[in-house]
Amino acid sequence: MNEFEKSVQSKRNDAVDSGVGFVASFGFFAVIFIIATVIKLVSA
Repeated sequence: MNEFEKSVQSKRNDAVDSGVGFVASFGFFAVIFIIATVIKLVSA
């Protein structure tokens, strides 16, 4: 057992972190898509 396994900085579940990352990136691209759609509708 190495020293990094003894002193773990974060004991949270990795699935929660990956889920938050997925939702954040999905939300970012969804906002870009919505903005582009609004611009397209306004300019039409």
